Amino acid sequence: MKLKRWTALVLAAVMSALWGCQAAKVASETDSAGNRQLAAAVYPEMAPYPDEMSYMDEKTGEFDQEGFSEAYDQWFSQKRELAQLPEADGKALELFSQNSIRQFLAGTENENLVYSPVNLYLALAMLAETTAGKTRQQILTALGTENMDELRTHAGNIWKLCYCNDGATTSILANSLWLRDGMTYQEAVLKRLAEDYYASVYSGEMGNAEYDKMLQDWLNEQTGGLLKEQAEGIKMSPETVMALASTIYYKAKWQNEFDPEQTKEDTFYGKNETLTCDFMNSSDFAQYFWTETCSAVSLSLGEGGQMWLLLPDEGISPEELFNYEENFEMIFSREMWENERYLRVNLSLPKFDVASELNLRDGLKALGIQEVWDENTADFTPLANPADGIYLSSASHAARVKVDEKGVEAAAYTVMMAAGSAMPPDEEVDFVLNRPFLFVITSSHRLPLFAGVVNQL
Repeated sequence: MKLKRWTALVLAAVMSALWGCQAAKVASETDSAGNRQLAAAVYPEMAPYPDEMSYMDEKTGEFDQEGFSEAYDQWFSQKRELAQLPEADGKALELFSQNSIRQFLAGTENENLVYSPVNLYLALAMLAETTAGKTRQQILTALGTENMDELRTHAGNIWKLCYCNDGATTSILANSLWLRDGMTYQEAVLKRLAEDYYASVYSGEMGNAEYDKMLQDWLNEQTGGLLKEQAEGIKMSPETVMALASTIYYKAKWQNEFDPEQTKEDTFYGKNETLTCDFMNSSDFAQYFWTETCSAVSLSLGEGGQMWLLLPDEGISPEELFNYEENFEMIFSREMWENERYLRVNLSLPKFDVASELNLRDGLKALGIQEVWDENTADFTPLANPADGIYLSSASHAARVKVDEKGVEAAAYTVMMAAGSAMPPDEEVDFVLNRPFLFVITSSHRLPLFAGVVNQL
């Protein structure tokens, strides 16, 4: 089918680590409007994290140590395999994360903003697969890679390092490909997206309400319903050639849960207003960090993940922390941080539920991705032939993070469509987040899953 000059491409990447080869299961489900699911992604199974209570005999009270050890060894063997993946993959994501966090979380003024670097990285990797020439090279440069072989290696390993569904931590990444009925696509790129990026494939009438609902339902399913309100705004126009959707859903318990009886009302001094809200409180030994502009603590999540809480020094806004390289180095460093001390931290953290939506167009352009937006310069020849007039018409991102006494739940989608330089006390420190702060959620390998600025509660 020959494409008209005004034909547009929408890339949808919805925020939510695998080994082995991805497979796509052939599907042939059709709804009343003729919209079809052509293939469904199949994920490798993970050994579950063993529940100790399952190995306890209720009658005798005896613990099956042998059985538990066998199950634990099976679970840990997969974790150990991941530790062998090249450090270069994480480094590639770190560079992109720094640059993109500065673009999408700076200049927040009085807003709360949330963003998933991992999600956008993988979404852009898929976009690169559908483009060629200068259009593709600008995406590769923004992602910090030289060529497609290098990008595919990094993207595949980043996926493996971030994906987890073992009963202890949930970190699910999903992708989907939404095609327009009656149009001819290049089979090679569709196959690679399905097999290498775990993309389920759908076909239907662009602009059809039922087809839009299929996409919205898919987004809600993959993000645990956390972004239902935002997903309602995702619609494909009749001019849409293809939509790529990528999601991330994350849920993990604190390694040391907060005692609900210690949750007390206190004051949060936000940028817009001062209000009373619930603060979770604890007093435990933890790692305390500091730089010239902030102080920070790292709370353990699940089996290795972390939530970083960065409190700017008085007189410094959360956004200003992005201007200092050492704040990123502190979070991403896999070595002992220079200004780090293990001491008792009297933590007071407000319960929060923050969400935001971002239009990525200007930020991506600032990162160097420019050609793809112009129908006269965008090169989508790997996607379709002829590809005249195809261009990226929309790129948006929505994310949400909820924090309570039990742990963290978060999700995100892209639709294309820490205080002071002074030394801390020797034994104890109060860390009270009663004013605007930053947070970063990292995987067990220190890869940034979510980052956010909390200005108001």
